[in-house]
Amino acid sequence: MAKAKSAFVCTECGAEYRKWQGQCSSCQEWNTLSEVRLSAARPGAAGGSGGGAGRSGYSGAVSREVVDLANVDLGEVPRLTSTFEEFDRVLGGGLVPGSAVLLGGHPGAGKSTLLLQTACKQAQQRRVLYVTGEESLSQVAMRARRLQLPTQGLQMLAETSIETILGVAERERPDVLIIDSIQTTHLEDIASAPGGVAQVRESAAALTRFAKQSSTVLMLVGHVTKDGTLAGPKVLEHMIDASLLLEGGADSRFRTLRGLKNRFGAVNELGVFAMLEHGLKEVKNPSAIFLSRNEEQAPGSLVMVVWEGTRPILVEVQALLDDSALGNPRRVAVGLDQNRLAMLLAVLHRHGGLFTGDQDVFLNVVGGVKVLETSADLAVLLAVVSSLQSRSLPRELVVFGEVGLSGEIRPVPSGQERIVEAAKHGFKRAIVPRGNAPKQSPEGMEVVPVDKLSDALEAL
Repeated sequence: MAKAKSAFVCTECGAEYRKWQGQCSSCQEWNTLSEVRLSAARPGAAGGSGGGAGRSGYSGAVSREVVDLANVDLGEVPRLTSTFEEFDRVLGGGLVPGSAVLLGGHPGAGKSTLLLQTACKQAQQRRVLYVTGEESLSQVAMRARRLQLPTQGLQMLAETSIETILGVAERERPDVLIIDSIQTTHLEDIASAPGGVAQVRESAAALTRFAKQSSTVLMLVGHVTKDGTLAGPKVLEHMIDASLLLEGGADSRFRTLRGLKNRFGAVNELGVFAMLEHGLKEVKNPSAIFLSRNEEQAPGSLVMVVWEGTRPILVEVQALLDDSALGNPRRVAVGLDQNRLAMLLAVLHRHGGLFTGDQDVFLNVVGGVKVLETSADLAVLLAVVSSLQSRSLPRELVVFGEVGLSGEIRPVPSGQERIVEAAKHGFKRAIVPRGNAPKQSPEGMEVVPVDKLSDALEAL
């Protein structure tokens, strides 16, 4: 028998090395190389599992013609509905045949529940094959019964072998193939445990290749690490067409589905779901649930307008300042970047004349939403000022804008749409950057344009 060989693969970028070294030369990360066993090449094989003509040359390659980009047919890409409007929004309009979608999330977030609901409803219209490697068929059937889903027509398979899965898929020819999860699958030719770098990479490559060749929609469930990133080699995210992340803790009934990568739509699109007794239910007006505020307005509470993908969402930000008993006051931000909070507090001291160096600062975005853009800067600072001075802000006030290091208020994208969305929800006053001020304010709303942080404090 041929001797089995081994290689060292970087878990971050997928680069291979013949021997171990402390730092990956490709991505410059430290201690990310892990050893994987490579099976010996079979006689007559053209190359590895990655396809193609192998390393020996280009013998047997099919000659293809070069096409001018201007002559490429721009036909309409067909879309298959996922039966959830919020899911379709994040995908850019629906599922594209031949595409590979990776859905990640923490344990208990609802990944399997969302895909089972989608599979059962899609099975009434098209052929769907659901492959489970983490649960038995009886467990999946019990969950479907508890969620009161239509189970007639959904094809199920409990299997972890990629060769067997592809054989069944070749025979059944499904329109949608769901793998739950990619970390449990394995290839017989690779001598490593399921979930390893080589197994995840090669299994995903084989499934993606099948999806492209058969125009099958491939949906993969992926685990995440403790810091929230997708587990497995970084090359896994390069193989697939769309990478989605389902966020939400076990203590919250709301789940947010965010698009991290999408070749067929906008990234950072956000879909909102509510976890109920009968599964996930889409929330078509997320601003309404994120604005469920108390009748009595408290200091440090303010509403801001953030832009998620292709739509504005109104969320409430809360700030709490208290005298610190520590030498280094705490800076805690939930839903916002903690480093940016420290920078904004320095801008407030330098250009607003308000000192917070002896205060513990706690910041929270209501509803578990993670704000990734800079339009929340002005709202954060005004909420901090409200808590610092123990003065409540008007309930009908909405704020957005980016704050620079010199104290200037910079405009943000889609400012007009943000103001219109706030007016729809009954807000009467808006403090916005001067560059976002409309020529004509919406009926019943006063728009206050500001240039500097001092102007915003005066308008407050």
